[in-house]
Amino acid sequence: MKTLYKRPNSQGPAPLVSVIMPAYNVSSYIGEALDSVLAQTFGDYEIVVVNDGSPDTDELERVLGPYQEKVVYLKQQNSGVSAARNAGIESARGTYVALLDPDDIWEPEYLSTQLSYFENDPTIDAVYSDAVLFGDPLRDGKRFMDFCPSTGPVTIESLLAEDCNVMLSATVVKRETLLDVGMFDGTIRYTEDFELWLRLVRHGGRITYHREALVKHRIRPTSTSASDPVWLYEHILGTLNRIHDTWNLNRGQRLVLEQRLQFNRAMLHQFKGRKAFFSGDHETAVKELRQANLFFRKPKLSLVIFLIRFVPRLLLHAYHARKELIMNNQCEKPVPKIENLTGSLTY
Repeated sequence: MKTLYKRPNSQGPAPLVSVIMPAYNVSSYIGEALDSVLAQTFGDYEIVVVNDGSPDTDELERVLGPYQEKVVYLKQQNSGVSAARNAGIESARGTYVALLDPDDIWEPEYLSTQLSYFENDPTIDAVYSDAVLFGDPLRDGKRFMDFCPSTGPVTIESLLAEDCNVMLSATVVKRETLLDVGMFDGTIRYTEDFELWLRLVRHGGRITYHREALVKHRIRPTSTSASDPVWLYEHILGTLNRIHDTWNLNRGQRLVLEQRLQFNRAMLHQFKGRKAFFSGDHETAVKELRQANLFFRKPKLSLVIFLIRFVPRLLLHAYHARKELIMNNQCEKPVPKIENLTGSLTY
């Protein structure tokens, strides 16, 4: 680990908040994120940027040049986003950690609003807000909680069921709490924040939220999580299966977990079927989609399976004619958080 820029005001008292920003292929965006931090109405913070062996390091450091008096810049070999965030948390001096992905943007009142919740209720360990989506014409201007709602208290059950969905860039958390629960799991390359919030609550931590949209969350269609849903669901299932095998859950929690496992297995079969169909492997497509429909039991998906078996060219023609995915998500809920509204830093 190398520290390239000296810590601003290192001789003074520790700041109340440490803003942690991992950096990997974000030189095109990070300037906007930094400007949004520097525009905060609350000023008692430090900014820690962790370059996780980014291939665009030369450009990143050029962009960071004008900010070098205002940020702590750490540089490490590529170890994954969890390790990068952990390095920032370990280096942080603040009582609170504000997690910001460098392609997202905060509103000027973000930190002051989030901190007011801790001031009003010291028992809170973490608080998150709503966000406005941008970067995807189909979702521009819509709220994160429109797609990924938060309803009721944040518990293991509500997190597993995705009744509560925590956006990382909209979250401020006590640094001591993060250290107590072991920070991010460096072995997880995706869903690392989802697993952290579960672990935090499991250890007795308290997470709350509000619905003020204080963050602009960028959707990047080129991210791995958006472009390869098979990869995405394999990683989701990896995390859920590990929780299933290693956590001592009560009966109600295990029931919710089993339901999420079934749902995500079905989603994986569905996207494997779609991938096979577009590659011309119709036999595998039918097999995978049938497995998916054992869970979904959707007439539309049954029709797709029939068309693949008997008139695949017609189905392909219909897809291209309509310019939309015929084999779309069959779930009844809105698109869940861990499917494709996060993970912009996945690499």
